[in-house]
Amino acid sequence: MSFAILKGRAFIGGLAFLSQALNAAVQTTPYIAIHSQPKYAALSVMPYANIHAPKGGYLSQASNGTFDNLNSMNGKGSSTEGIDHLFDSLMANSLDEPGVMYPLLAEKVTFDPDKTRYVIFHLNPKARFSDGSGVTAQDVKFSFDAYQTKSNPGLQMYLADLDKTEVLSKYAVKMSFKSENNAEMPLILSSLPIYSAKDWQGKDFTRVTMQPILGSGPYLIDRIDAGRSITYKRNPNYWGKDLPVNKGRYNFERLKYVYYRNLDIAFEGFKSGQYTLHEEFTARKWVTEYDFPAVKAGMVVKYKFQHQNPIPTQSFVFNTRRAPFDDIQFRQAISNAYDFEWQNKALFYGQYQRLQSYFSNSELEAKGIPSQAEMAILKPHLARLSPIQRQGVLKKWQYPVSDASGFNRAHLLMARQQLLQAGYRVKNGQLLDTKGKPIRIEFLIHQDGLQRTLMPFIRNMKRLGVQVSIRHVDVPQYIERMRSKDFDMTTSVMPQSLNPGNEQAQFWGSASADQPGNYNYSGIKNPVIDTLIEQIIQAPNREQLVLRTQVLDRLLRAGYYQIPTYGKGENWFAYWNMYHQPKVKPKLSAGIDYWWSDAAQAKKVNQYLRKQ
Repeated sequence: MSFAILKGRAFIGGLAFLSQALNAAVQTTPYIAIHSQPKYAALSVMPYANIHAPKGGYLSQASNGTFDNLNSMNGKGSSTEGIDHLFDSLMANSLDEPGVMYPLLAEKVTFDPDKTRYVIFHLNPKARFSDGSGVTAQDVKFSFDAYQTKSNPGLQMYLADLDKTEVLSKYAVKMSFKSENNAEMPLILSSLPIYSAKDWQGKDFTRVTMQPILGSGPYLIDRIDAGRSITYKRNPNYWGKDLPVNKGRYNFERLKYVYYRNLDIAFEGFKSGQYTLHEEFTARKWVTEYDFPAVKAGMVVKYKFQHQNPIPTQSFVFNTRRAPFDDIQFRQAISNAYDFEWQNKALFYGQYQRLQSYFSNSELEAKGIPSQAEMAILKPHLARLSPIQRQGVLKKWQYPVSDASGFNRAHLLMARQQLLQAGYRVKNGQLLDTKGKPIRIEFLIHQDGLQRTLMPFIRNMKRLGVQVSIRHVDVPQYIERMRSKDFDMTTSVMPQSLNPGNEQAQFWGSASADQPGNYNYSGIKNPVIDTLIEQIIQAPNREQLVLRTQVLDRLLRAGYYQIPTYGKGENWFAYWNMYHQPKVKPKLSAGIDYWWSDAAQAKKVNQYLRKQ
């Protein structure tokens, strides 16, 4: 999740009538802090910013595929990389504190953090759209009314607990919730971009558009090369440049995103200087392919950022809407065919770790056997779980560990025995289901080069008699098939938050399983998981949030809905050597918005590139 928050002011005239309605638990603060205390509320600048950073220069990055829609909020077409720089949200997230936001468009908020039935955002009267017009409560209401009725189903579900948005005055807007205790909703509402109601008059919010949209953010669109690249320029009149969260931020004069057909072509573009900052996702490349001349000449620098977030859950996804994946016994058996240890040794140069959790690298990860506190949550629901899932949630969890020989014989024998016990059988080398029908699976992908990492798993599947084919499609077709859940198996990378909440319903909740465009790709429909998600959303404090998330983690693992594969608690970057970072690094983000360009180094890089 991304969040946003603003700085505090005095309660103004037209809102005095509200004071009688607020009980002692309701508070008005220049921040939002859920289950924690903010560390930087009294600071005039964030600790991971350099207020003396020079403005100027450029930063360019790569993106995959193409783009055809500047409205990222309606869920249509292919949205444009970097478009979020055009828009401010109500508040801005701290890059050091989970669940904490500071002033942006809203200078303060009024709500009850213990029984959150509503939130009132008090807008900064100085906030302006890039055309100079003021940002008002009416713009906030327009934005959220559009998101609730005209956005993609995933976003609409994300906002499902929002009952109504009311304009209280020119600069005050109240958002009421359907439930009586949704502490995370203020964070969610604070994080979304605010559009101009006037700018959208006479326009259809639901249509794909390449017409620039009016925003209040730090950048403007400079140039569009349709489908190939988009360039943004820094807004010299940006209204919020002196807010504490923005000092020392947004230093680049221009931002550019260059689109490539695939990651391999993109990397070649980076090596030749077509863009300047590259995030590497492939261990083989990170270890073996950064020996090109620019690296040896010191013109390209490698950088590892160690973060303190949950590791994004990279996994093989089973579509449980379809046979044979609607059978947990089949899913459990097939999970044994994945051999991480050999893959990490042979393909990944030992750079990854096996993911044992959907919240790895954080306190949210369930470890060991359930504690007494976890059992108190689990016990009322155990009878509703399948025997396999019930057994799984109660044990000390660990995915099978192979000897890294590449044969995985012991675990394949275990998988075959589990399949036979479940009623499957093998005939002429083919695995047959309980009706005698051969098991055939299509593995849907869009990434070039992914076959190399899939083939060891597919070979093991074939040793079990499962017929597997890889279906490689282009990005637009892949997006459409994922929206309509038209696949047997696929890969996924699901980011997680240190402050889980409503998004868990999108990832794992029954209501999202059959919604086009939502993120419950596995099609999970489990009432116990639904109950835990609701308990997470309504967690009264950090201790309970962590505890309930750990129980959810156990349920997801033991349901065998996916095969978590591998990940790392760091980001790998390479960049042309003309950037600097503040001395203090944030813990939860690489903080690239706080980097800046060194003019002298940029000149050297450009001279080097001209000689090549």
